[in-house]
Amino acid sequence: MNISKKDMLLYVVTDRSWLGKNDLAAQVEDTLRAGATFVQLREKQLDDAAFLAEARRIKAVTDRYGVPFVINDNVRVALACGADGVHVGQEDMEAGDVRKLLGPDKILGVSAHTMEEARLAEARGADYLGVGAVFSTSTKLDVNTLPFETLREICGAVSIPVVAIGGINRDNIRKLKGSGIGGVAVISAIFAQPDIYAAARELYNLSKEVTTA
Repeated sequence: MNISKKDMLLYVVTDRSWLGKNDLAAQVEDTLRAGATFVQLREKQLDDAAFLAEARRIKAVTDRYGVPFVINDNVRVALACGADGVHVGQEDMEAGDVRKLLGPDKILGVSAHTMEEARLAEARGADYLGVGAVFSTSTKLDVNTLPFETLREICGAVSIPVVAIGGINRDNIRKLKGSGIGGVAVISAIFAQPDIYAAARELYNLSKEVTTA
């Protein structure tokens, strides 16, 4: 599957920390109605059986909207549910090994924090990069903030799309303008909000503004 910059425009990463009594598939659909262009299912607490069941529910939603759907880290679940691909971090399975398991037609996203990591990920078969953290974030407390200039250099050094991630919200997203990113990956700025549709719609419009040359 070919991935372009426009697929990165509003990349949503799920988090059940704020789920409460709500349904994750319904929340994901709210983001898609608002314009989300990519969905990553991230589950750190579920066992593989529960993860797979949730993945199948989410995939049914993303299929209806024709939006790419990837699984965070778990290649087994991704292949079992028929997801479009996998996203891995630097601490997860090596990108080249993941590509071998996925085959040539699935999406492989890789997190990168340096120019070296970015170039290596592209060489090993990544289709896009998640680069950050661009701002301080409560999701990953052990990750250092990436300077704007480094983000811009990475975008200019690779030929695959880059999505910025880490602490992005309505108040700071405009600071990313001119970096060369295809879009933003957002977690709490959408899923922790009382009106997920409204939050996603605002960030979709702001991301278009930021990524317009």
